Amino acid sequence: MIREFGADEIDPLAIGAWILGTGGGGSPYLAQLNLKQLYADGKTCRLIDPLALGDEDYVAVVSKMGAPLVGQERLVDPAHLARAVQVMEEYLGKRFSAIMSVEIGGGNALSPFLAGALLDLPVVDADAMGRAYPEAQMTSFAIGDLKMYPLSLVDCRDNEVVVARTPSWKWMERISRNVCTEVGSTSATCKAPRTGKEVKEWGVLHTVTQATSLGRAVLKARASHSDPIAAVLEHANGKIVFKGKVSDMDRRTTGGFLRGTATIDGLDTDRGSKLELAFQNEWAVGLKDGEAIVMTPDLICVLDTVSGEAIGTETLRYGQRVTVIALPAPEILLTPKGLDHVGPRAFGYDLDFKSVFAA
Repeated sequence: MIREFGADEIDPLAIGAWILGTGGGGSPYLAQLNLKQLYADGKTCRLIDPLALGDEDYVAVVSKMGAPLVGQERLVDPAHLARAVQVMEEYLGKRFSAIMSVEIGGGNALSPFLAGALLDLPVVDADAMGRAYPEAQMTSFAIGDLKMYPLSLVDCRDNEVVVARTPSWKWMERISRNVCTEVGSTSATCKAPRTGKEVKEWGVLHTVTQATSLGRAVLKARASHSDPIAAVLEHANGKIVFKGKVSDMDRRTTGGFLRGTATIDGLDTDRGSKLELAFQNEWAVGLKDGEAIVMTPDLICVLDTVSGEAIGTETLRYGQRVTVIALPAPEILLTPKGLDHVGPRAFGYDLDFKSVFAA
């Protein structure tokens, strides 16, 4: 099944993807504006069900890469994303049938729409994370041991790089991250191409629909003057982790990542407690009074307590009143191999994963 993706779906997708981004993926705001401008210029996007892909169809996997804070300062033009796809086609000598995002979280959820509108390629209703993660080996395709190369990278200075071959996903992350850092910690990339069969077997399916539906739930709650956070929890089967006010923010850009810790002083039922949220582009682990109470791969989402708007690791600031919630992770991330790739130890924390949704 393939259908037109309406202009009225852009805002709901952005809102839902910003929540699913768990603090990362980049703010969708600039991508929203770019996509709306493309629609105003007569460009349109189509959405294809992943199950409608032919097994031999070639699918481009795109993303903006780098530190989210830098992405707010040095903008990625839609043409750069499209060019990354073209560079890959030129290298392979093959044409793509469709395009998808590596992650449904944040602005990267809109990346395939920006490139797809320029290249007239349908966008696949799927991604490879079901959220956002910072590194190449943290995808469902890596968990499935699929081939990790080649990768194309394009920047705003007309640098075009192809990583032709690497021995592992971690080496692909290391090499491409160093290239990205060298060109200013932000770039457009086309990851290792996937076949339709690989997307159907190893992708996280129907996540564009999931994000858009979640965004619509938030907009409906706002329109009816009801609690948008309650709407998110009900719609996505989430749980409240902590309520409070941001009292400190330690944030630094290093090695192509945004790293640091946010401290939140408790309010309401959490008054008298503190929550420390550590992040590497995305929120990774939350410690309440020194005890880990929420951790990856559960989706840790920081929302504005009043509006329900997601807040990214690059935009959280002192004094904001926030509600920290958790949403369930895709099943593939919860498998033993999935936890090896995206569990707390993958981020350097000596913790056994314990889900807030565990019975």
